[in-house]
Amino acid sequence: MSTANREPSVTSEPEQVEEPESNPLSLSRAVLARKSEYVRPHRIRIKVGTWNVAGCPGTDKDLASWFVEGKGVEPQLDAKLERLSVSESIETIEINKDHNIPPKRSATSKADPGKPNSAESIPEEGEEEPDVRLPSGDNIGLYVLGLQEVVDLNIVSQTFYSDPNAIAKWQDALEAALPKGYHLVASEQLVGLLLLIYASPEVAETISNESTVSIGTGMYGILGYWGNKGGITSRILLGETTRLVFTNSHLASGHDQTSLERRCWDYNRIITQTKFNPIVIGGVAEDEGEKIGDEDFAFWLGDLNFRLDGLPGEDIRRLLTLHTRGEYDLNKKHTRETFGDDGVIVLRNNDDDDDDGTNTPGMISREASFDKASSDEDGELPDPDEFLPDPNDDPASLQATLNSLLPHDQLQRMIRERKAFHQGWHEGPITFLPTYKYDVGTVGLFDSSEKQRAPSWCDRILYRTRTDVNQYEKKCNDEVEAKKRDEDMKKLGVDKAAEDENVLFDYDPATDSSTNNIDDTIYDYDEYDEGETLEQVITKEGFVDKIRLDIYTSHQRIMSSDHKPIVALFTLDYDAVVPELKAKVHAEVARELDRAENEGRPGLTVIVDAKDSINKANKHFADGSEGVDFGELGFLRKENRYLTIANTGRVPATFCFIENPIPPSDAVKHPRWLHFKFVRSQADDDGETQEPLGDQISLEPGETVNAVLEAHIHELAFVQALNEGTAQLEDVLILRVTDGRDHFIPIKATWIPSCFGRSLEELIRVPRGGGVRGLIKERQKGGSIPHSLEVHKSSPNELFQLTEAIAILAERCVADANMLEEVKIPRDKPGWPFDKDSWQTANDEDHESLRASIIEALEVDKPVLESIGVDVPAIKRLEIVSEVLLLFLRSMPDGIITTPLWAKIEQSLPNIGGGKTLAEAKEARSVILDILATAPYYNISFVFLMSMLTRVANELVSLSKEALEALNNRRTSAPGSLAKRSLSFRRSAGTGVAADQAAILRRLAWEKRTAEIFGVAICRGPTSTNPKEKKTIEDKMRGVVEVFLRQDRT
Repeated sequence: MSTANREPSVTSEPEQVEEPESNPLSLSRAVLARKSEYVRPHRIRIKVGTWNVAGCPGTDKDLASWFVEGKGVEPQLDAKLERLSVSESIETIEINKDHNIPPKRSATSKADPGKPNSAESIPEEGEEEPDVRLPSGDNIGLYVLGLQEVVDLNIVSQTFYSDPNAIAKWQDALEAALPKGYHLVASEQLVGLLLLIYASPEVAETISNESTVSIGTGMYGILGYWGNKGGITSRILLGETTRLVFTNSHLASGHDQTSLERRCWDYNRIITQTKFNPIVIGGVAEDEGEKIGDEDFAFWLGDLNFRLDGLPGEDIRRLLTLHTRGEYDLNKKHTRETFGDDGVIVLRNNDDDDDDGTNTPGMISREASFDKASSDEDGELPDPDEFLPDPNDDPASLQATLNSLLPHDQLQRMIRERKAFHQGWHEGPITFLPTYKYDVGTVGLFDSSEKQRAPSWCDRILYRTRTDVNQYEKKCNDEVEAKKRDEDMKKLGVDKAAEDENVLFDYDPATDSSTNNIDDTIYDYDEYDEGETLEQVITKEGFVDKIRLDIYTSHQRIMSSDHKPIVALFTLDYDAVVPELKAKVHAEVARELDRAENEGRPGLTVIVDAKDSINKANKHFADGSEGVDFGELGFLRKENRYLTIANTGRVPATFCFIENPIPPSDAVKHPRWLHFKFVRSQADDDGETQEPLGDQISLEPGETVNAVLEAHIHELAFVQALNEGTAQLEDVLILRVTDGRDHFIPIKATWIPSCFGRSLEELIRVPRGGGVRGLIKERQKGGSIPHSLEVHKSSPNELFQLTEAIAILAERCVADANMLEEVKIPRDKPGWPFDKDSWQTANDEDHESLRASIIEALEVDKPVLESIGVDVPAIKRLEIVSEVLLLFLRSMPDGIITTPLWAKIEQSLPNIGGGKTLAEAKEARSVILDILATAPYYNISFVFLMSMLTRVANELVSLSKEALEALNNRRTSAPGSLAKRSLSFRRSAGTGVAADQAAILRRLAWEKRTAEIFGVAICRGPTSTNPKEKKTIEDKMRGVVEVFLRQDRT
């Protein structure tokens, strides 16, 4: 036998073939392995600013000067800025790393730091970095602003609810100051808190997955924690690779221990309660949303309200005031500009009021340049003796005073005690004066009010990276392991180990007072350690990013609030995805994996005979993917088509047919009209199809199997939809191959218009000759038959033909039974020939073909009796025609007694289903006929049908004259009592003849069963799922037919 004709294997075991791994995870890993092909290094600068505006009017007018233009810094009050050479221009303030070198641009400084630059713009290792510029216009790629107390929190209504006007005011102020084209990335207000993030046009295009969350930590009320204190956190994804998180917070105020503990509680609540939306990349969302700590870079800004402990406030004010006045070091000769007589700069009211009527003080600016070197005209090098000393080494310097105050900072202590901001957070060197509290309108004049609050660094900007978080977690794990080893050694009795071992295993960072924890390094103020290199970070997506803090300072010359704004300028190098390049790599990787996977996957070939293919251009055989055409398909006519399936792959194949899932757009699920099974061959020598092999088949390479496809339309609702044109005979057969490629086989057929499934109003408009098919062909248009067409008949011709044929066949059956002994009419079976349970020939082989012939005769308006050969027994013909009649009646959407007509009957005869006397039955018939008379066509059809049933009853279950009289004269008992009552009939007066009790019982049983069958077939009433209600409705429908069968025949 050739390979192509081999039969499917039944006992062979499939070979184990190692298949290449192919799933979304392996695809993602393969794409990530080629990341160098679709990511490009970029550099941007991020400016983070925070300011507690204290609800003061006019603070929005200062926003442009300090946050965007970079004005308002005071080098004399910042130890780091004092050592830098500062030259102020209209747009930017350039600060050089060496204060003795005049500002200049390097070759790489031509690139715009506000734009994500390519790798060529990033200096190589050891190459001179470009000058660091204080914030100025489009030099910044990302502006992040956090404001506190944008509304007056002393007003009760504003303490608990956000004022929508506040956010609009600040957005307008910031957008007016920013360069043209900057895009709003995030904007969120929580009562007095406001977080605004803007990006340059180039950076904004690479930002996605913004998610902002507000967490209130203020007073607890009915609705939870109020927003007068709390935090706003925004997460963005930069370049599809780098997660950035920005948190603007306002923590609990107060100097006492309780307030300090509340600040720690506020911080931890914001950390634990903030949950972002899942990241979505390429339309695929992560399983869970992220939280703070899952990002690559985090920035925490705001009024944290941490104070200085253990020092009298008066002493702090006195020391710092001496520095602001230049009087701290009396031995030092001051050559720089000093403040006025009071040692402070004071704002004076303008002569003219502001537009808003607030009469806000204006800031007195000074145009003096702080860049001494830039003003030299002789070009000589500076004298080495003129170099400024390191302020950390000068006990009389401002920095030395700040260094003596910072160890008393509550934030530093909370980090050391691991109560807040201890999970890897960093802060730049504090080289500037405390930011709180000042007299409004002054520089360097601390709180002179009655409370005289101690100066503190309340306003802070901290940051951390993913590496910082991982190192902190590793340190905690190491400590736990060390303590565990120590406990294990003690359990083993080794409790007197050497001193060095005790030091190793008994280490407790909480009791170590010698180093005050490693987190003290965040307050190492050596300026040369800051900004020289970029910290390397491995992001969550596996990319290498770098970050550096360039500037961390305050704007002392901004005097419209009792807080001083602070800024931090960061340089971020990150790998950004180029979407076009990634899509190209993704497609290449997918093709490579698919090709490698297909080599080890099963392969099938599906063949269909050319004559059965949708593509009629095929001469012999066609690929199954081109589809199978069943041709013309009618109601209750079966058609078969055959497929040949061969395993043309190199591995065993297991497959099966599955149902085509219903698309979500399809509102109606149509019944199945296509059936399939597998067989070894199409047919045996005798022409009979073999038994099916099962739902799932396994083939070895080279084996074949056949599939039989059978189309059969039998659902009446589906027939109605096909006639109306709302459904089509089109489907897709899916051959599911295990671990292989599915095969999709289109299936189609052409619907033959049918008289079944059409309303009476349609059928009476079908002309004689040609039937429904002829009318549709003549109109050349399918669908419903318009009611605008002429009425040709008072009753459907199909109903007339069927009722007339049944009456004739009933008479012939009785005649045959009287003449032939082998013909037996099943009179003992109630409802015959209409009850399917009483049929004798339903299982005959030719039953379906004879039924199809009758249906076709009705559709083309041919005589029904001529469609069945005379050699077919009369009983068989009668049963088939009766079956077709009931199918016809049930398929009519409106029935013979329509829903409106049934409602009138039910209202007029509420007890129609109960037992009645002959007089009551007569009255009921009169009422029903009067109601039906309002719909003449339905009335005539009903009379035709009842007349036929009466004729059949008189032929099949006839009664003698005496039995008829007895039946007409008796009183009908209550429903259901017939079986319990003794039917003993006395002799009728004057007749002396005993009634045939058995014949009467057969007649009554036949009438009841027949009425049950035709009642639900012709009546269209309400439907109910309640069994009791359903039974009541069906009894009433039976009663309508039954009163016409029990007529006076005397």
